[in-house]
Amino acid sequence: MTGALAALVILGVLGAFDTLVYHEAILRLPQKASARGELRLHAARDFVYAALFAGLAWQRFDGAFAVAIAALLAIEIAITLADFITEDRTRKLPAGERSMHAVMGIVYGVFLTLLAPSLYAWFRLPTGLERVSYGALSLVLTALALGVLGSGVRDTFASTFGVRARADPS
Repeated sequence: MTGALAALVILGVLGAFDTLVYHEAILRLPQKASARGELRLHAARDFVYAALFAGLAWQRFDGAFAVAIAALLAIEIAITLADFITEDRTRKLPAGERSMHAVMGIVYGVFLTLLAPSLYAWFRLPTGLERVSYGALSLVLTALALGVLGSGVRDTFASTFGVRARADPS
């Protein structure tokens, strides 16, 4: 399980970089009316990741709860695919951002590959939650959960109320 969680941490760090550098600093997506749909998708995905980071850091999800984790993973994939389509329809992605998304997709695949055996083993157990701790990994995942939760709230606010720092022609 620690390998899967290490991959999830790497994915979280890459996602934070993508958000802070591309979405915030370079493209300033929250200030663009044309990005509202994309921001809604980002917010939804952020809330899924907040649950995954926090949940997997401290709990083992046995039986039917393993199915709930699998459902969250499937929802994340659906949101990401919708996000790719929305991005392609609404803006030209910088080459670095497109490359970052490819790397993140590879790391997500590694994460799923490493998580699958644990998820299957959990599914075979009686339904319940088992408290676990992975030491520093659990703490880092908790920090990532808080960060992505904050990002989700920001994107929800920006997509709903149209936060703008300056006039946006789009």
